[in-house]
Amino acid sequence: MRRDVFQAIADPTRRGIILLIAFQAMTPNAIAEHFDTSRQAVSKHLRILTECELVKQEQSGREIYYQLNETKMKEIDRWLEQFKKIWESRFNELDNVLLTMKKKKK
Repeated sequence: MRRDVFQAIADPTRRGIILLIAFQAMTPNAIAEHFDTSRQAVSKHLRILTECELVKQEQSGREIYYQLNETKMKEIDRWLEQFKKIWESRFNELDNVLLTMKKKKK
């Protein structure tokens, strides 16, 4: 089943996991140490992030390491970029209105 990426990152625990593994690949046990939840709960979060392709698994001996999928994160960033441009444009317009109002007061 393919999950929605934005539903996946809406959860604060999953966002925390993404932040952790953004810096280095980690095992599920190492990730679980950073959260006040069970190892099984962290595994469920990892499964959801994997299904959304936000994280990748890499086997090293008997351990599985989870790492961030930068390609998928870039896709999200590109999608959000369109909104950043809209917001920046609106803020610039607001700046212009405020400057005009300030000049009229003088």
